[in-house]
Order: sequence, then structure tokens, then C-alpha cells
Amino acid sequence: MTPIAPIEESPQQYRDAWNRKPGLRAVYLDIYRRMLDASMLGPTLEIGGGSGNFKTIAPDMVSTDIQQSPWLDVVCDAQRLPFAPQSFANLMMVDVLHHVESPLRALTEAQRVLRDGGRLILCEPGITPLSGLFYRMFHREPVDMTVDPIALGTITAGRDPYESNQAIPTLLVGRFRDAVAREVPGLTLKSVDWFSFLAYPLSGGFQPWSLLPTGLAYPLLAVEWRMRRLLGRLAAFRLLAVYEKNG
Repeated sequence: MTPIAPIEESPQQYRDAWNRKPGLRAVYLDIYRRMLDASMLGPTLEIGGGSGNFKTIAPDMVSTDIQQSPWLDVVCDAQRLPFAPQSFANLMMVDVLHHVESPLRALTEAQRVLRDGGRLILCEPGITPLSGLFYRMFHREPVDMTVDPIALGTITAGRDPYESNQAIPTLLVGRFRDAVAREVPGLTLKSVDWFSFLAYPLSGGFQPWSLLPTGLAYPLLAVEWRMRRLLGRLAAFRLLAVYEKNG
């Protein structure tokens, strides 16, 4: 089956979809609030914030992306952050790590710039039996569970920032969890929540269409969160991972 064609990929196009689709906004605002609830008191760094959506509810965060856009504070690569050690209490990534060429370098940089006791909070695609089928059939980004997500490789100049593998986060918190702990010993994985069952796929993501009624979005999201421990590993489309910097 041919995957659904994406909208044109640029920070502005994603921002336009956000403004046009109230159901999509509900889905992501729910994610942002849950990430903020898991955060520590202190300065917060966002990686991959090119569309500026997270800053609508957290305007004081330092927002960065590898692509220039009007809503950014800094343009930089997650693998080479231009910040001093222990600069931030929190580091947020939403749908970013599965696009990074070397996730291990990004995690190592997060470890470096976080304060002792600070948190790296990630929301990424979660590959489960149900969502994996959906992502493979209807999403343009590949799902390759055979890769080694902690292989360093090289940082390629001019690489397409939208190149991706949606399997990466699931591998990092699953099969390669112990390997990550050995390679980045300053970060401890505190929790992983597998959530999001219907609202996200019904919203259409950043596609032009949506099947999610606006009035149903928040009640459905609340029910889904309560059902995460029962259904998460079978049907979740998302994972929310919290790492803590060892003090």
C-alpha cells in the first residue's frame, strides 16, 4: 500500500497545519503539558522546536532547531549543542530523536548540558503491534527495527533533517536500554509511558485531513492516558520517556 503523501516539510508548513487543525493542537498540547508536568524547576531547553508550537504554552524555554525559523532562539544541531555544561534543568524533544543521525551523540550532549538532577524528556513514536502496522502502511517515515541505534557513524554535512527511522526511540528504551545506560552513564531512564491510541491517528497528524471531532479530542485523550498501562504495549502510538541526570 502506498503511504499517504506528507505535507511539504518545513517549519512554516508544520506551523500552518497546527493553526489550521484544532484536533491536532489538542493532541500536541496534551503532550506538551504532560512533559511539563514531568519537568524540574529551572531553565528548559527545547531541541527541534522549529515550528514554535511548544513555546505557545512555555514561552520562557530556549527553543532550538537545526533549521532556521522565526520562532527560534538558537539554530544548532542536537549532536553539538552550543551550551555550557550543566546549563539547563530540563531538555525537551518532541518527535526529534528519531530524526537525529546519531542518537547516542544527542543523548551524550543532553547529559553534558543538564544540571545534576535535571531531566531529558522525550515524546516519540512508539512502535507496538498495532501502531507498527499503521506506521508501516500509512506513514512516510520508515520503521526499521533491525538497526543499531547507538552506532555512532559520522555527522553528515547537508543531511536532510527529515530523514528518519521511527523505530529508534522504541529500540533505545527497549532492546538497547542497558547499552544506552553503559554508553551514557550519567542518564538514568526513570520512566516510559506508552500512550496515545485513537486521537493521534484520527487527527491525521500534519496531513491536511482530520477525522477527530474537536469536542471529542480532550475527553478521548484523557481516557487514553488512563488506559495506557492496560493497552500501551499492545496499541500505543507514542512513548513518553523521562531520563534523569545523575547527581
